[in-house]
Amino acid sequence: MVQSDDLTKSLVATLGLSEQKAKETLKNVPLTQTLSSILHEIREVVLPEGTGVLLYHFATKTKPQIAHHLPLIVKYIVTKKLDTTLRVEKAIEYALSHIKNINPPEFEQFCGVGVVVTPEEIENVVEQYLKEYKNELVEKRYKFNAGPLMQKVRGKLPWADGKAVKNEVDVQIFDLLGPKTEEDLAPAAKTDKKGKTTKATKPPVKEQVANGDVPALTILDVMKKVSFHLPGQNYKTDGYVVTENTERLLKEHLKVTGGKVQTRFPPEPNGILHIGHAKAININFGYAAANNGVCYLRYDDTNPEKEEEKFFVGIKDMVEWLGYKPYKITHSSDYFDQLYEWAVELIKAGLAYVCHQSADEMKGFNPQPSPWRDRPIKESLQLFQDMKNGKIDEGMATLRMKITLEEGKLDPVAYRVRFTPHHRTGDKWCIYPTYDYTHCLCDSIENITHSLCTKEFQSRRSSYYWLCNALKVYCPVQWEYGRLNFNYTVVSKRKIGKLIDEKIVKDWDDPRLFTLTALRRRGFPAEAINNFCAQLGVTGAQSTVDPSMLEAYVRDYLNNTAPRRMVVLEPLEITITNFPFDKPVEIPVPNFPNKPELGSHSVTFGPKIYIEKSDFLEDGNKNYRRLTKTQAVGLRHAGYVLSVTEIKKDSSGDVIGVVCTCTEVDKVATKPKAFIHWVSEPVEIEVRLYSTLFKHKNPEDPSEVPGGFLSDCNTDTLNVLKSKADKSLRVAKVFDKFQFERNGFFSVDPDTTEGKLIFNQTVGLKEDAGK
Repeated sequence: MVQSDDLTKSLVATLGLSEQKAKETLKNVPLTQTLSSILHEIREVVLPEGTGVLLYHFATKTKPQIAHHLPLIVKYIVTKKLDTTLRVEKAIEYALSHIKNINPPEFEQFCGVGVVVTPEEIENVVEQYLKEYKNELVEKRYKFNAGPLMQKVRGKLPWADGKAVKNEVDVQIFDLLGPKTEEDLAPAAKTDKKGKTTKATKPPVKEQVANGDVPALTILDVMKKVSFHLPGQNYKTDGYVVTENTERLLKEHLKVTGGKVQTRFPPEPNGILHIGHAKAININFGYAAANNGVCYLRYDDTNPEKEEEKFFVGIKDMVEWLGYKPYKITHSSDYFDQLYEWAVELIKAGLAYVCHQSADEMKGFNPQPSPWRDRPIKESLQLFQDMKNGKIDEGMATLRMKITLEEGKLDPVAYRVRFTPHHRTGDKWCIYPTYDYTHCLCDSIENITHSLCTKEFQSRRSSYYWLCNALKVYCPVQWEYGRLNFNYTVVSKRKIGKLIDEKIVKDWDDPRLFTLTALRRRGFPAEAINNFCAQLGVTGAQSTVDPSMLEAYVRDYLNNTAPRRMVVLEPLEITITNFPFDKPVEIPVPNFPNKPELGSHSVTFGPKIYIEKSDFLEDGNKNYRRLTKTQAVGLRHAGYVLSVTEIKKDSSGDVIGVVCTCTEVDKVATKPKAFIHWVSEPVEIEVRLYSTLFKHKNPEDPSEVPGGFLSDCNTDTLNVLKSKADKSLRVAKVFDKFQFERNGFFSVDPDTTEGKLIFNQTVGLKEDAGK
């Protein structure tokens, strides 16, 4: 092999790289190793012109799985049988689908070796497709997008030289249109409403959604663009480990699945799902749906001491609330018998052993190697059976796998002893498998094509592949994406449990939390949460966002879906002395002012009404636009303007009522500066207003909050009001959502009873409610 000291010179002299490019290349260790192998194959060979570029292209595109085919492909490149980047990429594609052996005639046909496309052929095909676009070309002239035309030509002549195709397209367009005019050369422009010429720009997706112009970006839109491997082509994925059994196992896998995408969402049933899980649910179910596949809901129930029935039910409810239906609901415990048998196989193969180190001794990244790592196989088999039969106490033995993880963790535990009955298997087992052992094998049993998980599990990928291959079973591909974190909250099950125990919040569905049950109770629509997850996309980057970002999507969605109602949160009684009717009247009010076709509801207008306390100020100021003793205010929907004649106060001097006269809005000399909401003959309701639970962005960060997250809790984060509402709300049902005019969006709380309506504030309005 070429020594590393000489690599830069070899890359410059042999492959024609610049010295700078060669030095940059050497920083990439896998690429450097591949180039070293290529240089070794072409030693003492005089390369034809242009071959060095193709060899470098091959090195950047090839995969470790086909390293044994490198000499053959290099030979084809050097002899100019693979003379374009397209042919080189086709060679890689063929090799990846023929890991064991390459059939030369079949290989050459697949790569188009020897196929020559003449200029006449290119001219004829371009002319043929140009006719299809002639009208559009004449209309748009040189602003015509030639990309689709080029694609069609390349589809017809895949082995044609790209430059030759481009030149022929340009020539034929020129023959049709002639030289460019001044108008052709002018940049595209757009005139805005003010008459200014600006560059044409596309409004942000979220802004368009808010205005109702276009549908929101969905998770299906996002997942259709994700570049994951096709089912059965696991071997094309970087890092996937290919063995002599891979080809056979993939063929068997495809027979079972029919080539269909199969994913899974595998939560532990030891707590309620939170907002981070919403992203996982959307990615797993969304990718399956986008590819006409299926998604399992699999409960990872391997910790019986922490699992409760309410968590199983809650998880399923939340998945369905987000709009997804599992293809099948399974449990890791469904496979306990098979998992045990495979553990025995590992021991027999010398790949697992029974260890007596304590949990503390195994902690950290540099623990002492187990003194029992090389114990006799027969001895480990007997001890493992003793563990299974309850003859060894908890903490006195584990079964460990012989592998070192990427993070340096040595020999992860596969089984541990737990004398705890299981909710499904009862007392059958007293040993339970760990995540590191269970996860990949359950994926294999269920023929999962794409094991999608958050980035922190990347360090477990090597053990995932190792374990499947060690047992010679089908090995899915693990793909990682960035975790979703939120500021100003905690999502840890243990910490939420502590908040509940300390009576800071009431339960897992307290609207101040960011569990999915809490968000549903607060009134967040599932569709808005899904839209939010779609906007985050699928990347490896970890996302940490403020709650306001999610609230913006909730507000946008509710703005188009939540009917308007008038509700006075903190009421002040108004008596109208010159009420213009003999008795209270009914006034029609639109459910959506900008969309009258969506219906209306009736509100009562009588001589006694209620307005917000904040909408009256005895002595106003120049910035105050609502009711004062000298300033009139309009009543929304009623068509009348109020003017103060008397102010009623209690013994403490607090205002308890205002006496007014009313005038038709068309008959007042000066139009009022503001119109306010009001209610008459209202229904009494309870309204719960919530504020941020924590003071700091990251209440779990000891540098920000040295006293611990409990010390960071705000006081008075729940404010309960006795309010007065439009009587049409009497028929509202639990989780119904409304916009209370000028106050925000609210949802009916599950605590509601027949005689008592309770609303939770979901989010406020964008506009300042004081205007």
